[in-house]
Amino acid sequence: MKTILSIDPGREKCGLAVVTAESVLHKEITSRDDLVRVAGSLAAEHRPDEIIIGGGTGGKALADELRRLISEIPIRIVDESFSTQRARARFFKDNPPRGIRRLIPRGLLTPDRPYDDYVALILAEEYLGPG
Repeated sequence: MKTILSIDPGREKCGLAVVTAESVLHKEITSRDDLVRVAGSLAAEHRPDEIIIGGGTGGKALADELRRLISEIPIRIVDESFSTQRARARFFKDNPPRGIRRLIPRGLLTPDRPYDDYVALILAEEYLGPG
């Protein structure tokens, strides 16, 4: 069973997810300052087969930084076009609005917390492809 550590890099906060074709083992949001440390810790704990990094904000620089720290795991840059929109939809599927918010069309709602972890999840699921 292939395990992926997926990272959605950002300027201030970044999403991480550890995913297999069957399940989500871990997802979280961390600061950019803590990202390399957290990614290294997750890599040591879950021993992923690959690390994927969204090719947007700082993706290449992050990949270079992680390659120096985690040289034994292949690191790939992936296209993250429109992943934020897909992650937003997935966030609301997993966290449906409650109360009066459920009456507002989802296209007009803003998630009540950052969802960078969902972007990392979407990147991993799309990378792994259909189960």
